[in-house]
Amino acid sequence: MLSTNKLAVLAFATFVALQAPAYADDAVIAKVGTLEIHQSELDLAVANLDPQLAQLPDDQKKVAALSAAIDVKLLAADAAAEKLDQTDEFKKRMQYLTDRELHNAYFKKHVVDIVTPEEVKARYDKEVAALPKQEEVHARHILVKTEDEAKDIIKQLDAGKDFAELAKEKSTDPNKSEGGDLGYFSRGRMVKEFEDAAFALEKGTYSKTPVKTDFGYHVIKVEDKRDAAPPPFEQVQDQVRQLVMRDKYLELLNKAKASAKIEITDETLRKNYDQANKQPEPGSDPVAPAPKQ
Repeated sequence: MLSTNKLAVLAFATFVALQAPAYADDAVIAKVGTLEIHQSELDLAVANLDPQLAQLPDDQKKVAALSAAIDVKLLAADAAAEKLDQTDEFKKRMQYLTDRELHNAYFKKHVVDIVTPEEVKARYDKEVAALPKQEEVHARHILVKTEDEAKDIIKQLDAGKDFAELAKEKSTDPNKSEGGDLGYFSRGRMVKEFEDAAFALEKGTYSKTPVKTDFGYHVIKVEDKRDAAPPPFEQVQDQVRQLVMRDKYLELLNKAKASAKIEITDETLRKNYDQANKQPEPGSDPVAPAPKQ
């Protein structure tokens, strides 16, 4: 069952998807009989193209959008002539679309337009501070086919041979030319047997027994250990901005719901709605990351 915050994020995602591009010049770009098509309408048509058409180059995309806008104008005029805009079904749909656009306009005014760079940076700092420490190791390895070969390499290392030079000479791994250097990696990046052995080693030491994996037998050396650095702010600031926007959106919704009496006449639907809108347990993850804008 979806929680209230997850339901809200679905609505948040819908808002993001429905945002129209901003435009300064609303010039007339085409005429259909006496009807005009403005730049704003073309922008909306581009923003609402079918996903496959949205992958076209910009020039082709504009042509596809203009074609769609002209088609809409033509048949909309015919529909109005038949008074289809006067039917109850049409009026209900227009009321829904009006409500949705007002929702989006309110969101833009009270959330999107007021999020500041300082808020985004502060949220980034807060998220980084809450991240659990994640260890990384910088390791090299020598991969051979048999256990005896690996044991012989360990003997040569014990006798003082250089690990990188032995890797270049003996390893069957493609990175042998770099002396078996694997760079830094965290848990979950390597096969379990290799990972367990690498993280168990102290900095500057190598495995004293061969490490067997599906690839063969490894001799591993740990060059360094460190805490993993968080992603740079510049790399994730758009995602962090989405988190700030999401929280402001939830605040708006909670305030609106607190001041309104919500009545649902269908009993089953009411129970499901109430269940979905239960507040999450303290400490639980209330919501997935907001979608990228």
